[in-house]
Amino acid sequence: MKILYSVVFAISYWRAKTMDFWRVPLDAEEVIVSRGIVRVVEDRCKGCGYCIQFCPKKILQTSTRFNKKSYHPPEVTKPEECVNCHFCEIICPELAIYSVEAPGTEPGDVQQPDDAVDTCCPAVK
Repeated sequence: MKILYSVVFAISYWRAKTMDFWRVPLDAEEVIVSRGIVRVVEDRCKGCGYCIQFCPKKILQTSTRFNKKSYHPPEVTKPEECVNCHFCEIICPELAIYSVEAPGTEPGDVQQPDDAVDTCCPAVK
């Protein structure tokens, strides 16, 4: 029984690693994927890395600079791939990251603006 379980597990693990999608939805050409711009409030970030670890598109990485609390906040590496899922802001315990909908709808239309990193919360002034 243990051998059978090991074989089934190995096959399912291999299949999950090698097969992205086994079929394409019928309306795949008609669906417009929302794109987003990720904003980071650096001074709120405590460097837990949840947003980096759980981003479905893996567009975030740990930056080399420090914030006021001496933590490494995340930085956006691939801004054109953000699908505006808001998962980073849902999972962040400090509410230090959020995304807004980008004006472009095509994947190549989105450019990360220079002010994408907020040094202070705009609502608290």
